[in-house]
Amino acid sequence: MTTSARHVIFGTGAIGLATFDALRRRGETVRLINRSGHARVPDDVEVIGGDARDPDFTAGVARGARVLYQTLNPAYHEWTVQFPALQAGVLAAAEATGARLVSMENVYLYGRPAGRPLTEDRAHAAHTRKGQLRGRMARELLAAHKTGRVEVAIGRASDYFGPRGGAQSNLGDRVFPAALAGKTANVLGDPDQPHTYTYIPDIGEGLAVLGEHPDAPGQVWHLPNDPDTRTTRQLVDIAYQQAGQPRARLRSIPPIMLRALGLANPTVRELIEMQYQFEEPFIVDSSKIANKLGVRATAIDQAIADTLNSYRDS
Repeated sequence: MTTSARHVIFGTGAIGLATFDALRRRGETVRLINRSGHARVPDDVEVIGGDARDPDFTAGVARGARVLYQTLNPAYHEWTVQFPALQAGVLAAAEATGARLVSMENVYLYGRPAGRPLTEDRAHAAHTRKGQLRGRMARELLAAHKTGRVEVAIGRASDYFGPRGGAQSNLGDRVFPAALAGKTANVLGDPDQPHTYTYIPDIGEGLAVLGEHPDAPGQVWHLPNDPDTRTTRQLVDIAYQQAGQPRARLRSIPPIMLRALGLANPTVRELIEMQYQFEEPFIVDSSKIANKLGVRATAIDQAIADTLNSYRDS
Protein backbone atom coordinates (compact mmCIF):
# COMPACT_ATOMS: atom_id res chain seq x y z
CA MET A 1 0.00 0.00 0.00
CA THR A 2 1.51 3.25 -1.14
CA THR A 3 -0.95 5.80 0.18
CA SER A 4 -2.79 6.56 3.38
CA ALA A 5 -6.51 6.37 2.65
CA ARG A 6 -9.18 7.61 5.03
CA HIS A 7 -11.85 5.78 3.04
CA VAL A 8 -11.71 2.20 1.75
CA ILE A 9 -14.35 0.93 -0.66
CA PHE A 10 -14.84 -2.80 -1.08
CA GLY A 11 -16.23 -3.33 -4.57
CA THR A 12 -15.68 -1.44 -7.82
CA GLY A 13 -18.99 -2.01 -9.57
CA ALA A 14 -21.40 0.81 -10.38
CA ILE A 15 -22.15 1.54 -6.70
CA GLY A 16 -18.56 1.38 -5.51
CA LEU A 17 -17.42 3.77 -8.24
CA ALA A 18 -20.31 6.16 -7.58
CA THR A 19 -19.27 6.23 -3.91
CA PHE A 20 -15.69 6.86 -5.03
CA ASP A 21 -16.89 9.80 -7.17
CA ALA A 22 -18.77 11.32 -4.22
CA LEU A 23 -15.77 11.01 -1.92
CA ARG A 24 -13.34 12.43 -4.48
CA ARG A 25 -15.60 15.47 -4.91
CA ARG A 26 -15.05 16.03 -1.20
CA GLY A 27 -11.26 15.85 -1.63
CA GLU A 28 -11.01 12.58 0.31
CA THR A 29 -8.32 9.95 -0.20
CA VAL A 30 -9.83 6.64 -1.26
CA ARG A 31 -8.54 3.09 -1.67
CA LEU A 32 -10.50 0.61 -3.77
CA ILE A 33 -10.58 -3.13 -3.16
CA ASN A 34 -11.71 -5.75 -5.64
CA ARG A 35 -10.77 -9.21 -6.83
CA SER A 36 -8.57 -8.19 -9.78
CA GLY A 37 -6.66 -5.16 -8.53
CA HIS A 38 -7.79 -3.14 -11.56
CA ALA A 39 -10.56 -0.55 -11.98
CA ARG A 40 -11.41 2.30 -14.33
CA VAL A 41 -10.20 5.11 -12.08
CA PRO A 42 -7.43 7.73 -12.33
CA ASP A 43 -3.85 6.48 -12.08
CA ASP A 44 -3.31 8.15 -8.71
CA VAL A 45 -5.99 6.00 -7.06
CA GLU A 46 -4.86 2.87 -5.26
CA VAL A 47 -6.67 -0.33 -6.29
CA ILE A 48 -5.78 -3.52 -4.43
CA GLY A 49 -6.81 -6.99 -5.51
CA GLY A 50 -7.61 -9.80 -3.15
CA ASP A 51 -10.26 -11.97 -1.54
CA ALA A 52 -12.61 -9.96 0.67
CA ARG A 53 -13.70 -13.19 2.36
CA ASP A 54 -10.26 -13.35 4.01
CA PRO A 55 -10.33 -11.30 7.25
CA ASP A 56 -6.55 -11.03 7.36
CA PHE A 57 -6.55 -9.49 3.89
CA THR A 58 -9.43 -7.12 4.63
CA ALA A 59 -7.92 -5.96 7.92
CA GLY A 60 -4.62 -5.30 6.16
CA VAL A 61 -6.04 -3.20 3.34
CA ALA A 62 -8.31 -1.32 5.79
CA ARG A 63 -5.51 -0.32 8.16
CA GLY A 64 -5.57 3.41 8.86
CA ALA A 65 -9.01 3.97 7.35
CA ARG A 66 -11.73 5.97 9.07
CA VAL A 67 -14.64 4.54 7.02
CA LEU A 68 -15.16 1.28 5.14
CA TYR A 69 -17.84 0.91 2.45
CA GLN A 70 -19.26 -2.50 1.63
CA THR A 71 -20.52 -2.32 -1.97
CA LEU A 72 -19.61 -5.86 -3.01
CA ASN A 73 -22.30 -7.64 -5.00
CA PRO A 74 -21.62 -11.18 -6.20
CA ALA A 75 -23.42 -12.67 -9.18
CA TYR A 76 -27.10 -13.29 -8.45
CA HIS A 77 -26.76 -17.07 -8.57
CA GLU A 78 -23.80 -16.98 -6.14
CA TRP A 79 -25.43 -14.92 -3.41
CA THR A 80 -26.02 -17.77 -0.96
CA VAL A 81 -22.47 -19.05 -1.27
CA GLN A 82 -20.55 -15.77 -1.53
CA PHE A 83 -22.45 -12.93 0.12
CA PRO A 84 -22.33 -13.87 3.84
CA ALA A 85 -18.60 -14.56 3.66
CA LEU A 86 -17.91 -11.28 1.86
CA GLN A 87 -19.84 -9.31 4.46
CA ALA A 88 -18.11 -11.18 7.28
CA GLY A 89 -14.71 -10.27 5.82
CA VAL A 90 -15.52 -6.56 5.64
CA LEU A 91 -17.15 -6.61 9.08
CA ALA A 92 -14.01 -8.22 10.53
CA ALA A 93 -11.91 -5.46 8.99
CA ALA A 94 -14.07 -2.75 10.54
CA GLU A 95 -13.88 -4.43 13.92
CA ALA A 96 -10.10 -4.83 13.68
CA THR A 97 -9.45 -1.24 12.66
CA GLY A 98 -12.19 0.63 14.51
CA ALA A 99 -13.47 2.14 11.26
CA ARG A 100 -17.12 2.96 10.62
CA LEU A 101 -18.77 0.43 8.29
CA VAL A 102 -21.25 1.72 5.71
CA SER A 103 -23.09 -1.17 4.08
CA MET A 104 -24.98 -1.00 0.81
CA GLU A 105 -28.17 -3.07 0.78
CA ASN A 106 -31.39 -3.40 -1.19
CA VAL A 107 -35.04 -3.67 -0.16
CA TYR A 108 -35.63 -7.37 -0.82
CA LEU A 109 -35.83 -8.15 2.92
CA TYR A 110 -39.18 -6.35 3.29
CA GLY A 111 -41.08 -8.66 0.97
CA ARG A 112 -44.29 -7.55 -0.73
CA PRO A 113 -45.31 -3.89 -0.28
CA ALA A 114 -48.98 -4.90 0.22
CA GLY A 115 -50.24 -1.49 -0.84
CA ARG A 116 -47.96 0.59 1.40
CA PRO A 117 -44.73 2.48 0.68
CA LEU A 118 -41.63 0.80 2.08
CA THR A 119 -40.09 2.66 5.01
CA GLU A 120 -37.05 1.87 7.14
CA ASP A 121 -39.16 0.60 10.06
CA ARG A 122 -40.93 -1.99 7.91
CA ALA A 123 -40.81 -5.56 9.25
CA HIS A 124 -38.60 -8.10 7.52
CA ALA A 125 -41.21 -10.24 5.78
CA ALA A 126 -39.34 -11.57 2.77
CA HIS A 127 -40.82 -14.63 1.09
CA THR A 128 -37.90 -15.05 -1.32
CA ARG A 129 -34.56 -16.78 -0.71
CA LYS A 130 -32.58 -13.66 -1.60
CA GLY A 131 -34.76 -11.45 0.58
CA GLN A 132 -34.42 -13.77 3.57
CA LEU A 133 -30.65 -13.83 3.08
CA ARG A 134 -30.47 -10.03 3.01
CA GLY A 135 -32.56 -9.92 6.18
CA ARG A 136 -30.15 -12.21 8.02
CA MET A 137 -27.17 -10.17 6.83
CA ALA A 138 -28.77 -6.87 7.89
CA ARG A 139 -29.60 -8.20 11.35
CA GLU A 140 -26.01 -9.40 11.74
CA LEU A 141 -24.68 -5.90 11.04
CA LEU A 142 -27.14 -4.17 13.37
CA ALA A 143 -26.36 -6.67 16.13
CA ALA A 144 -22.65 -5.92 15.73
CA HIS A 145 -23.41 -2.23 16.15
CA LYS A 146 -25.73 -2.73 19.11
CA THR A 147 -23.15 -4.77 21.00
CA GLY A 148 -20.47 -2.15 20.39
CA ARG A 149 -18.27 -4.30 18.16
CA VAL A 150 -18.33 -1.86 15.27
CA GLU A 151 -20.05 1.36 14.19
CA VAL A 152 -22.49 0.54 11.35
CA ALA A 153 -24.70 2.59 9.04
CA ILE A 154 -26.86 0.87 6.42
CA GLY A 155 -28.02 2.38 3.14
CA ARG A 156 -30.72 0.68 1.07
CA ALA A 157 -31.63 1.34 -2.56
CA SER A 158 -34.38 0.13 -4.84
CA ASP A 159 -33.71 -1.10 -8.39
CA TYR A 160 -31.03 1.25 -9.65
CA PHE A 161 -30.15 2.93 -12.92
CA GLY A 162 -27.57 5.39 -14.13
CA PRO A 163 -24.03 5.61 -15.47
CA ARG A 164 -22.20 2.29 -15.22
CA GLY A 165 -25.57 0.57 -14.69
CA GLY A 166 -25.72 -3.16 -15.23
CA ALA A 167 -27.84 -5.74 -16.98
CA GLN A 168 -29.56 -6.80 -13.73
CA SER A 169 -31.34 -3.45 -13.53
CA ASN A 170 -34.80 -3.24 -15.09
CA LEU A 171 -34.11 0.37 -16.11
CA GLY A 172 -30.64 -0.13 -17.53
CA ASP A 173 -29.12 -2.20 -20.30
CA ARG A 174 -32.57 -3.34 -21.43
CA VAL A 175 -33.76 0.23 -22.01
CA PHE A 176 -31.14 2.88 -22.77
CA PRO A 177 -29.32 1.20 -25.69
CA ALA A 178 -32.71 0.39 -27.22
CA ALA A 179 -33.85 4.00 -26.82
CA LEU A 180 -30.73 5.29 -28.54
CA ALA A 181 -31.15 2.81 -31.40
CA GLY A 182 -34.90 3.24 -31.76
CA LYS A 183 -35.46 -0.43 -30.96
CA THR A 184 -37.84 -2.16 -28.54
CA ALA A 185 -36.96 -2.13 -24.84
CA ASN A 186 -37.69 -5.29 -22.85
CA VAL A 187 -38.63 -4.93 -19.20
CA LEU A 188 -39.76 -7.20 -16.40
CA GLY A 189 -43.28 -7.25 -15.02
CA ASP A 190 -46.12 -4.80 -15.49
CA PRO A 191 -44.69 -1.53 -16.86
CA ASP A 192 -47.78 0.40 -15.78
CA GLN A 193 -47.22 -0.10 -12.05
CA PRO A 194 -45.51 2.73 -10.13
CA HIS A 195 -41.98 1.60 -9.31
CA THR A 196 -39.16 3.32 -7.44
CA TYR A 197 -35.81 3.40 -9.23
CA THR A 198 -32.76 4.82 -7.44
CA TYR A 199 -30.20 6.84 -9.42
CA ILE A 200 -26.69 5.44 -9.04
CA PRO A 201 -24.90 8.78 -8.38
CA ASP A 202 -27.49 9.50 -5.66
CA ILE A 203 -26.62 6.15 -4.08
CA GLY A 204 -22.94 7.12 -4.05
CA GLU A 205 -23.71 10.51 -2.53
CA GLY A 206 -25.94 8.94 0.10
CA LEU A 207 -23.32 6.38 1.12
CA ALA A 208 -20.67 9.10 1.37
CA VAL A 209 -22.93 11.08 3.70
CA LEU A 210 -23.53 7.98 5.82
CA GLY A 211 -19.76 7.68 6.12
CA GLU A 212 -19.34 11.16 7.57
CA HIS A 213 -22.55 12.22 9.34
CA PRO A 214 -22.54 11.84 13.14
CA ASP A 215 -26.21 10.80 13.22
CA ALA A 216 -25.92 8.03 10.61
CA PRO A 217 -24.60 5.04 12.63
CA GLY A 218 -26.91 2.49 14.18
CA GLN A 219 -29.67 3.15 11.68
CA VAL A 220 -31.04 2.09 8.31
CA TRP A 221 -31.42 4.77 5.65
CA HIS A 222 -33.23 4.50 2.33
CA LEU A 223 -30.99 6.17 -0.21
CA PRO A 224 -32.55 9.12 -2.06
CA ASN A 225 -35.40 8.53 -4.50
CA ASP A 226 -37.49 11.01 -6.45
CA PRO A 227 -40.67 11.36 -4.31
CA ASP A 228 -42.79 11.54 -7.47
CA THR A 229 -42.82 7.82 -8.23
CA ARG A 230 -43.49 7.10 -11.92
CA THR A 231 -44.36 3.90 -13.71
CA THR A 232 -41.70 2.05 -15.65
CA ARG A 233 -43.51 2.98 -18.86
CA GLN A 234 -43.42 6.68 -18.00
CA LEU A 235 -39.67 6.53 -17.37
CA VAL A 236 -39.08 4.63 -20.60
CA ASP A 237 -41.17 7.25 -22.44
CA ILE A 238 -38.91 9.99 -21.05
CA ALA A 239 -35.80 8.10 -22.17
CA TYR A 240 -37.10 7.67 -25.72
CA GLN A 241 -38.18 11.32 -25.93
CA GLN A 242 -34.76 12.48 -24.77
CA ALA A 243 -33.13 10.11 -27.27
CA GLY A 244 -35.05 11.87 -30.05
CA GLN A 245 -37.26 8.92 -30.88
CA PRO A 246 -40.81 9.59 -32.15
CA ARG A 247 -42.29 7.10 -29.71
CA ALA A 248 -41.27 4.59 -27.06
CA ARG A 249 -41.24 0.93 -27.98
CA LEU A 250 -41.72 -1.24 -24.92
CA ARG A 251 -42.36 -4.93 -24.35
CA SER A 252 -42.82 -6.81 -21.09
CA ILE A 253 -40.98 -10.12 -20.94
CA PRO A 254 -43.61 -12.86 -20.34
CA PRO A 255 -42.95 -14.99 -17.24
CA ILE A 256 -42.96 -18.15 -19.36
CA MET A 257 -40.16 -16.71 -21.50
CA LEU A 258 -38.19 -15.76 -18.39
CA ARG A 259 -38.47 -19.33 -17.13
CA ALA A 260 -37.35 -20.69 -20.49
CA LEU A 261 -34.35 -18.37 -20.57
CA GLY A 262 -33.57 -19.33 -16.98
CA LEU A 263 -33.01 -22.95 -17.96
CA ALA A 264 -29.74 -21.93 -19.59
CA ASN A 265 -28.91 -18.69 -17.77
CA PRO A 266 -28.46 -18.85 -13.98
CA THR A 267 -28.72 -15.07 -13.56
CA VAL A 268 -32.07 -14.96 -15.37
CA ARG A 269 -33.22 -17.95 -13.33
CA GLU A 270 -32.61 -15.96 -10.15
CA LEU A 271 -34.78 -13.09 -11.42
CA ILE A 272 -37.92 -15.21 -11.41
CA GLU A 273 -38.60 -15.08 -7.67
CA MET A 274 -38.21 -11.28 -7.69
CA GLN A 275 -41.05 -10.67 -10.19
CA TYR A 276 -43.41 -9.69 -7.35
CA GLN A 277 -41.70 -6.26 -7.25
CA PHE A 278 -43.20 -5.42 -10.63
CA GLU A 279 -46.70 -6.81 -10.09
CA GLU A 280 -48.03 -4.03 -7.82
CA PRO A 281 -47.06 -0.47 -6.81
CA PHE A 282 -43.51 -0.66 -5.45
CA ILE A 283 -42.69 2.62 -3.74
CA VAL A 284 -39.62 3.13 -1.55
CA ASP A 285 -39.91 6.14 0.76
CA SER A 286 -36.62 8.02 1.29
CA SER A 287 -37.98 11.00 3.21
CA LYS A 288 -35.92 10.05 6.28
CA ILE A 289 -32.53 10.70 4.67
CA ALA A 290 -33.88 13.85 3.00
CA ASN A 291 -35.34 15.32 6.18
CA LYS A 292 -32.67 14.25 8.68
CA LEU A 293 -29.44 14.28 6.65
CA GLY A 294 -30.40 16.62 3.83
CA VAL A 295 -29.72 14.15 1.00
CA ARG A 296 -32.20 14.49 -1.86
CA ALA A 297 -32.58 12.73 -5.17
CA THR A 298 -31.62 14.16 -8.52
CA ALA A 299 -34.70 15.18 -10.52
CA ILE A 300 -35.76 12.14 -12.52
CA ASP A 301 -35.67 13.90 -15.92
CA GLN A 302 -32.09 15.03 -15.28
CA ALA A 303 -31.10 11.58 -14.02
CA ILE A 304 -32.45 9.95 -17.17
CA ALA A 305 -30.73 12.54 -19.38
CA ASP A 306 -27.38 11.96 -17.67
CA THR A 307 -27.82 8.18 -17.93
CA LEU A 308 -28.70 8.40 -21.60
CA ASN A 309 -25.60 10.51 -22.25
CA SER A 310 -23.40 7.98 -20.46
CA TYR A 311 -24.74 5.17 -22.64
CA ARG A 312 -24.30 7.34 -25.73
CA ASP A 313 -20.68 8.09 -24.82
CA SER A 314 -19.88 4.44 -24.15
